[in-house]
Amino acid sequence: MPLPRRGWVIVALLLFGGICGAKKDPSRSRNVLLIVADDGGFESGVYNNTAIDTPNLDALAQRSLIFRNAFTSVSSCSPSRASILTGLPQHQNGMYGLHQDVHHFNSFDSVRSLSLLLSQAGIRTGIIGKKHVGPAAVYPFDFAYTEENSSVLQVGRNITRIKMLVRKFMQSQDERPFFLYVAFHDPHRCGHSQPQYGAFCEKFGNGETGMGWIPDWKPQHYSPEKVQVPFFVQDTPAARADLAAQYTTIGRMDQGIGLVLEELHSAGFLNSTLVIYTSDNGIPFPSGRTNLYWSGTAEPLLISSPEHPHRWGQVSSAYASLLDVTPTILDWFSVPYPSYSLFGKRTVSLTGKSLLPALVMEPPWATVFASQSLHEVTMHYPMRAVQRGPLRFIHNLLNRTAFPIDQDFYVSPTFQDLLNRTQAGQPTHWNKTLHSYYYRERWELYDHTTDPTESHNLASDPHYAQAVEELRGLLLKWQWETDDPWVCVPDGVLEDKPSPQCRPLHNEL
Repeated sequence: MPLPRRGWVIVALLLFGGICGAKKDPSRSRNVLLIVADDGGFESGVYNNTAIDTPNLDALAQRSLIFRNAFTSVSSCSPSRASILTGLPQHQNGMYGLHQDVHHFNSFDSVRSLSLLLSQAGIRTGIIGKKHVGPAAVYPFDFAYTEENSSVLQVGRNITRIKMLVRKFMQSQDERPFFLYVAFHDPHRCGHSQPQYGAFCEKFGNGETGMGWIPDWKPQHYSPEKVQVPFFVQDTPAARADLAAQYTTIGRMDQGIGLVLEELHSAGFLNSTLVIYTSDNGIPFPSGRTNLYWSGTAEPLLISSPEHPHRWGQVSSAYASLLDVTPTILDWFSVPYPSYSLFGKRTVSLTGKSLLPALVMEPPWATVFASQSLHEVTMHYPMRAVQRGPLRFIHNLLNRTAFPIDQDFYVSPTFQDLLNRTQAGQPTHWNKTLHSYYYRERWELYDHTTDPTESHNLASDPHYAQAVEELRGLLLKWQWETDDPWVCVPDGVLEDKPSPQCRPLHNEL
C-alpha cells in the first residue's frame, strides 16, 4: 500500500537523519548517484514554492549544498543530456537536437562520454529511465533499463518499477565503485504522445479505470487556484490547471526520489555516495524549454556529499553549469580527462569545472554559457548566451525568422490558451505578446538587478554599451574555444583552412 504523506516525511527523516543506522565502511569506494528530472524546475519546497509538497527533495536538500544559480547549457532534452554526460556543449559534442525518431541527432562517434570514461577506469555504470542520447558506443552502460529496451513510462514514471530496478542494481553490485544515473521521465508533458493519461501523464498509475496502478505512489492533487504561477506564464484558469497537473507528476517523482534514496540507504551506500539532483532544461511553458532566457535555463541543483557535512543545508550563490557535472564526477572518482581531438582539430578540453571545491568553501564563480541550435529537426533557431553575474546576454543568430514552437508544447492547454486569447483579441495576462515571443532582436541583454523578469531588452541602451561589448567578446571567445560551427553566423562563413576565420558575406546583417 502507498505510504500516506506523513509517512514519506518520516521515511525522509529516517533516511537523512541517520536514525536507521546506515552502514559505515571507511574502506568502501566512492560512488555517485545522479538524479535528473525531465523538464523539471523550481516546484519544490527547497526552492521556496509553498504551494507544492515535496518532502523527499526537501529532505535531500537538508543534506546538500543548494545552488541558487545553476543553469543548463542548452534548453532541450537530448542536447542537454548529452552535454551533462560529456561536459561538452551541444555544438561541440554533436547532439544538436533531439535523438529519437525523425530527428535522429547523435553525438560524434569519437566523443568520450562520462559513462565511457568511468567504465574504462573500472567503475560500474548503470542507467534507469530516460536515456535519449546516442550512439550506444559513445554512451555505454553496464546496467541499462531505458526506452531502448523498456517502456519509458515504466522505467521513467512507474516509481515502484524504478525502485525495484535500483534494488536490482544495488544487489548485483560488485567490489567496484559505481555510477548510477536515474533519469525520471516526470514531469515531462505527455499530451502529445499519450493524451489518455493527461497533459503531464498525471493520471498514469493512479488506480483509476484504464490508468494502471503504481503501488508506491500516493497521488497528490492540487487546486489550480492555489498553484504558484511563474512570472513567465500567463495567469489564466487554463494555465493554472496545467500547472496543477504538473505538480501532481512532480509529486510522483518526489516520492520516487524518496524510494531511490531509501534503496541507497538500505544497501549501505549512503555514506559513500555523492548524490546530485538536477533537471535537464526549463519547464515546458512559455519562455521555458527551448529558450535561453533565465526561465529556460535556470535549474535546481542539489549536491549531497557524505564527506562535506558542514555545507549541508547551506545555499550557494556561485554560478554553476550542467557542463560542470562531468568534471565534478570525474574529480570525485579521481579520473583524468583524456587527451584527444575531434576531426583532427585542437585537443578537446572541458570548459566546465568541478563543483567539489564549492563543498569546502563558497567560490567566486559568476559566469555560465549556453548554446542552442535545434530542438526538433524542424526547429532550427540557433542561439548563444552568456550570463555574468546579473547580466544575461543572448545572441539570436537567425532573429529574422519566427521562433519555432515544439509539438508537445503547441498542443498544451497553456499555449492553446495563448493562441485563442490572442486571436480573439482578449487579454492574455502574460508578460509578453505572441508577436514579441516569435520575433526577437538579434541581441538581447537583461539586467537581473533591476529586471528579474527579463522584460526590458537593454542591448541598445548606451549605458550598457561597454557591457555589451565585453559580453560579446566573452561569448565569441567561448565559441572559438569549443569549435562552434555557428561561430560566424549570420553575417559570415567559417573557413577552416589554412586557419579558422570568419569570411564576410556582406549580407546587410
